[in-house]
Amino acid sequence: MAITLILLILLIILTSGFTHSSPVQDPELVVQQVHDNITSSRRNLATLSCGTGNPIDDCWRCNPDWEKNRKQLANCAIGFGRRAIGGRDGKIYVVTDSGDDAVNPKPGTLRYGVIQSEPLWIIFARDMVIKLKQELIMNSFKTIDGRGSSVHVAGGPCITIQYVTNIIIHGINIHDCKQGGNAYVRDTPQHYGWRTLSDGDGVSIFGGSHIWIDHCSLSNCNDGLIDAIHGSTAITISNNYMTHHDKVMLLGHSDTYTQDKNMQVTIAFNHFGEGLVQRMPRCRHGYFHVVNNDYTHWQMYAIGGSAAPTINSQGNRFVAPDNTLRKEVTKHESTPQSVWKNWNWRSEGDLMLNGAFFTRSGAGASPSYAKASSLSARPSSLVGSMTMGSGALRCRKGTRC
Repeated sequence: MAITLILLILLIILTSGFTHSSPVQDPELVVQQVHDNITSSRRNLATLSCGTGNPIDDCWRCNPDWEKNRKQLANCAIGFGRRAIGGRDGKIYVVTDSGDDAVNPKPGTLRYGVIQSEPLWIIFARDMVIKLKQELIMNSFKTIDGRGSSVHVAGGPCITIQYVTNIIIHGINIHDCKQGGNAYVRDTPQHYGWRTLSDGDGVSIFGGSHIWIDHCSLSNCNDGLIDAIHGSTAITISNNYMTHHDKVMLLGHSDTYTQDKNMQVTIAFNHFGEGLVQRMPRCRHGYFHVVNNDYTHWQMYAIGGSAAPTINSQGNRFVAPDNTLRKEVTKHESTPQSVWKNWNWRSEGDLMLNGAFFTRSGAGASPSYAKASSLSARPSSLVGSMTMGSGALRCRKGTRC
């Protein structure tokens, strides 16, 4: 009974204030909520039998009947993308066919599910590798839920979230993504159109909002693993395992595209692993909370940006490469110090290993951080346990993930 009560209380905390497709909240208030949820989860470590201190995982992974309660996942997001409900209010759609037709997709395929107009919670009948012929252009209010199967979207163009809202992508492997385009692609049951050449991102978010990408494994794509541009906002990128890639994550279209000043992204509990070079993330204009991630590899830098983004780095673990010229976590892109010294970049409670160092700038107690409290006295101490299960999980029905 005690464990059940604690889980219920934790669920209420995580879902408080939840509404259907709500407007974007004040970024500082959302950052504060991330801190509160993490602190609450840590307090329950001694009681939760599968507790990791990761508030997203502890919301659903303790339940051996997760497969019977899949949509519970939609109540577990935190941060700026916490209101992404995906297909929570729709039917379950089962992918039974790994094939693809970009214009006339067959029922049972992944593309047929994601283009539908109504909310859908999309799951997979078995393990499968899906090699898309063109970009997978998603419609609003969709969840792609790979739990229970080993699902790979690989070897072709990958996922595009363009001018849509309320998307959850969870528990799939996305890798070896190629460019697509110069072809017709269907984006709704009623419409298909001509697509020019795509970048070849793993996940491309273009003018999208209320997006949550969680527990995916991403690697080796043509351009970015996850890119968010052109006014995208209200995004959480969490619990992912990223490896073997150059330009990992671009957040913000260009220095001159000022609509990205409204961008708000939470990057939490991810493991940035072997073979990564740069952009974890590279930010422009907006507000970015980078919290409790594990950075074990970079070749150039970890976190960078231009156009005066606000970067709030808290409780991360940074392990610098052995190269003595690559110890700095941060990079101020193509900007003189006289300009970037005023940008609000701070590091609080980050663990710096092997000579890693973070170059702070701006006013440490500026209004941008007024409501963003620190995680705890030892904010990086639980990074290992929080990120141990990063990436796509091998969940089995009837047992905890």
